[in-house]
Amino acid sequence: MEDTDKMKCKKTERLSSYLFNFCKIMRYPTVEKRAKAFNGASYVTVPEDSVFLKALLFELKLTDPDKNFVEYRDSCSRINKTSVYALPTGGGDLWPVLAFQKSGFIYVCLPLVEQSLKPRPPLISISGISQAFALLSGLLVFINSSQKNEAEMSAKVGQLPSLLMQACPLGTPLDTDLNGLLDNIHVSTNHVQKQPVWRISTYKGKPQVNVCITEKVKSMQYDKRDVADMWQVYGTVTCKCDLEGATSNVTVSLNLPANGSPLQDILVHPCVTSLDSAVLTSCSVDVMDDSAFSGPYKLPFTPPSDLFNLCYYTSQVPLPPILGFYQLKEEELQLKLTVNLKLHESVKNAFEYCEARIPFFNRGPVAHLEYKVSYGQLDVSREKSLLVWVIGQKFPKSLDISLTGTVTFGSTSKEQPVDPICSGSTAYVKLYFRIPDYTLTGCYADQHSVQVFSSGKPKISTSRELISSDYYIWNSKAPAPVVYRTLFF
Repeated sequence: MEDTDKMKCKKTERLSSYLFNFCKIMRYPTVEKRAKAFNGASYVTVPEDSVFLKALLFELKLTDPDKNFVEYRDSCSRINKTSVYALPTGGGDLWPVLAFQKSGFIYVCLPLVEQSLKPRPPLISISGISQAFALLSGLLVFINSSQKNEAEMSAKVGQLPSLLMQACPLGTPLDTDLNGLLDNIHVSTNHVQKQPVWRISTYKGKPQVNVCITEKVKSMQYDKRDVADMWQVYGTVTCKCDLEGATSNVTVSLNLPANGSPLQDILVHPCVTSLDSAVLTSCSVDVMDDSAFSGPYKLPFTPPSDLFNLCYYTSQVPLPPILGFYQLKEEELQLKLTVNLKLHESVKNAFEYCEARIPFFNRGPVAHLEYKVSYGQLDVSREKSLLVWVIGQKFPKSLDISLTGTVTFGSTSKEQPVDPICSGSTAYVKLYFRIPDYTLTGCYADQHSVQVFSSGKPKISTSRELISSDYYIWNSKAPAPVVYRTLFF
């Protein structure tokens, strides 16, 4: 388990002095003492709250709106590909500070590094990074659940100290499901066995364990020689363990077939009790080779009482599941479009749904459409600004489908969507699909992959799925935004 200093702040569209009144700060003196011992001469003192806040807002580009470029922070020699920052303070650079923005808030955590900070160790070797990320994800879910107004937000923020005492006693994250802790915080139980402090209630009923592997695939495809396509898989293993007994132990093994893609950048829930060193050192930054660890990935843990994310991972698969080609040309007063899609032969051809959406920005409504599709059905949205190509549950035997057509637009109006990026011929097709009982890496867990050490024989259920997420195919005849791969994409 790793220890953390935490701070969660409201987003800074307003002045910093006003923002500071809405911050909730948690400090742990025990963590500071351990940091001094581990870091030695490289130890940097955590500054006062106001100094920390000022440095954080500057690093996240939320201060000095008139200064779009600051050389120290924005130069090409300092491109940050993760959500981990170094904050300059009077006593040196405070690192590693994990921070991200979501839904009007900034979530920040300073994990403990149990070694010297000079030279800086690789992020993948700092187990506290995964602990901090899991904790902030739990805070994110808690703050954004059932929040309707600022009063409710303030009430949730007021509950954080008592919840964090349960979830993170003495700075050690034990349970990141704050909603589950809130539901159980007033439950009184008669403890026959001594149980972990984060398990406030015990389950009574038929024992069962559910494990679900969800992989999301993201892709940016350009069909250009000078721009490389990007794709990556991001997986989440979700568990729900209804088991009698206060100290039940479970081991889930994630398996890969012979041709599966190794799992990397694995982040585990704080309840995981031990990990093989090969799991911890598998990193997407490293060059892929035949010696990469390919499992099984064994995760022993003492489960929380509610649904939780056992681990997250990434993987570098050889090809995206669907390859696309999109061309959009403007001729006179109409647009000519061509879309080709090809399902990779190794991908399971059994979708719950699959469709391609073609939006038109900065234009008037669609006035006239002529098209030809080789497969599926094409519809125009009610707003007349979007074409929806419904492919259905299967690709044809050829695995290739195409769409060609011409579109004419009416006069522009305020009701039509506007996008500063998609101007001129810069445009995209976005794919939406879900394939049940399938993962792109091949990762799976079956009944034999789950071991339960408790009284009674539980019912074990496993499932897996592949879902598209930010799956774009850009017009190859126009400029397009280029992205790079990050660890916390």
